Amino acid sequence: MDSYEHSVLLDRQKCTGCTTCLHHCPTEAIRIRDGHAVINHDRCIDCGECIRICPHNAKRAVTDKLEDMKRFSYKIALPAPSLYGQFNNMDDVDYILNGLLKIGFDDVFEVAIGAELVSAYTREYMKADRVPVPLISSACPAILRLISLMYPSLEEHVLHILPPMEVAADLARKKAKEEHPELKDEEIGVCFISPCPSKASYVRNNFGEYSSKVDVVVAISDIYFRLLDVMKRDEKIEPISETGMNGIMWAKSGGESTAIMNEDYLAADGIDNVRRVLEEIENGNIQHVKFVELNACPGGCVGGVLTVQNPFIARARLRSISRILPIAANFPPKDERYIPDSVLFDDMPSYVPVSRLSSNIGESMRMMSDIQRLRSQLPGIDCGACGAPNCRAHAEDIVRAGGSEITCPILDARKGAQS
Repeated sequence: MDSYEHSVLLDRQKCTGCTTCLHHCPTEAIRIRDGHAVINHDRCIDCGECIRICPHNAKRAVTDKLEDMKRFSYKIALPAPSLYGQFNNMDDVDYILNGLLKIGFDDVFEVAIGAELVSAYTREYMKADRVPVPLISSACPAILRLISLMYPSLEEHVLHILPPMEVAADLARKKAKEEHPELKDEEIGVCFISPCPSKASYVRNNFGEYSSKVDVVVAISDIYFRLLDVMKRDEKIEPISETGMNGIMWAKSGGESTAIMNEDYLAADGIDNVRRVLEEIENGNIQHVKFVELNACPGGCVGGVLTVQNPFIARARLRSISRILPIAANFPPKDERYIPDSVLFDDMPSYVPVSRLSSNIGESMRMMSDIQRLRSQLPGIDCGACGAPNCRAHAEDIVRAGGSEITCPILDARKGAQS
């Protein structure tokens, strides 16, 4: 199995073993053992769904702290577009960008700029011959890990363009070196202000052979109150924002699809809906669309568990902000209508698919037969009393552990009632 460093962890002291997370984890990464949840980190995709639904706040996201930027001489903030939808009565994002400078950053580079460029590159990418249809967005790290773990046959459908966060980070570093040639690379720190834990995991683990250009990932919820303290409506602010409507609206579901200006698209958000769409693609039932945008968080990035505001309110605010902006403000130069190598990645990270029972096909077939045999003996009510999310998963757990006998609280109770 892989040694993936995760950003979603369990606080065992708060966990009551209530099974809520057990039934909502999209990859069946959670079990209940000895009265507490246990996360199988080889299956976890850091989507944050368990954080969202846990009634006891026993799941938490682990991100960096703003103080971690102190080790850099030159500090660059990379605000996600979803940050703009967090504040009341905010009709000008320059208040937010100026606020980031006030809390200690030397420069601000909008991820929305990277989003507009990725949109332009995607349009070029889709013009190429033999592009798999439908093409699946590569913007959400949780979706990419989900595909690798549970739908490896769809890896060839993934768009091989880096997410806006990485494109923006690379441009921000280049800008810093141009404006301050005296700076060494290690003196420049890039801080992404994130709506979700999966992006923190992306930075920690890199992406296949690609090493992230981001140094620190801080939660929007950690930055929010610091900004509230320094943003003043009646003060003069410097115009900083250089993005348009398309870049900002990437924060909501459907924003990326709209920005590539192709009507043949499908946009789905929420991890359960995403899984249903991926299953339909895998079964060959979605062939009439050219592009598929998938967001693990409900509503898109505005629904990330590291945000503060209700996602529906945040989306409304983003629409209000974007009304006065140009459709897009960042395009590749006219004489460079190609996709630079710097924004492309070669291969998806190599993970062991969760459905693989053994590296030996004969052994896998034997184990599958044993799972089906045990599954047929279980009651099939998927109650979670055994600590697994459903009867099939429980049968698989028994076989993977080398067992062959059924253990089921419901069957034991029925036997006790009959005796």
